[in-house]
Amino acid sequence: MPFSLFGADKIPFDSIHTIEKNIPNIILWAVPVMLFFTAIEMAVAYYQEHDFYEKKETIGSILVGLGNLVVSAAIKLGLLYLCIWIYNLLPWRMELQWWTLIPCYVIYDFFSYWAHRVSHEQRFWWATHVVHHSSEHYNLTVSYRLSWIQHLKIVFFLPVAFMGFHPIIFFVTNQLGVLFQFWVHTEYIRRLPAWFEYIFATPSNHRVHHGSQEQYIDKNFGATFIFWDRIFGTFEPEDEPVIYGITTNIPNKANPFFINFHELSDMVADARNAKGLRQKLFYIFGSPIKIAEEKKRMSVQETADERVGV
Repeated sequence: MPFSLFGADKIPFDSIHTIEKNIPNIILWAVPVMLFFTAIEMAVAYYQEHDFYEKKETIGSILVGLGNLVVSAAIKLGLLYLCIWIYNLLPWRMELQWWTLIPCYVIYDFFSYWAHRVSHEQRFWWATHVVHHSSEHYNLTVSYRLSWIQHLKIVFFLPVAFMGFHPIIFFVTNQLGVLFQFWVHTEYIRRLPAWFEYIFATPSNHRVHHGSQEQYIDKNFGATFIFWDRIFGTFEPEDEPVIYGITTNIPNKANPFFINFHELSDMVADARNAKGLRQKLFYIFGSPIKIAEEKKRMSVQETADERVGV
């Protein structure tokens, strides 16, 4: 029988639970391994008296990570329904072939780059991502800090689903993409061979992304492949030591609800107090950097007005 990649049969919705069972839960399987290496890093850092960990931030990271696992499990079936619905719409449905994981992963990572970049450039999406940047220390637990509302960014990956990849391939690709980012959140792996640093988002490349210095802000968005940043002009090598965190660090470091929703709360408050539709939209969809500059300017102006009695 001749091989055919496209034109796979539709997936009946009454078989969705079978499909769900056939999707390997790679992240859940990996949790014990992640915890093992985190414990080792934590012990070594303590023994060497490095300040890579801070108690409240570590608690916050773990609680955020646990919450994300719960949210992901709760919405998994709904996302699977969506993927199967899209898959069944297409005349170019791909057969379930293991090797289609390779092009799917590369394409998925391309859209991940843009989803990540937009998450830094527009405040609405920044509110779904800031949790990952709110730690002032860089260690393996930072990889646990994934927003509970980050799944809204599925809209950025719908083009991948519309390419006809089998839903199982799509879900496995997502999990592998998330897991890849675990090992890059460490201070213990310095520079790797030049060819590897040129292609992949290594710990060195990703430390830059978490920097709060001006030269590091909004750089190195690549999740697995750093060559997207080289192509689109957002690459920055690790030069001076990185200062981690956000430009205005959060006070409540252990509360997972505050960590997840503080920016969303501030955004809603700013939009509510803004004058006119244009300013409201600015505070929701504007650049986080420009919004911070505008709020700082207004604060300085208000202080000056108070001094002159206006």
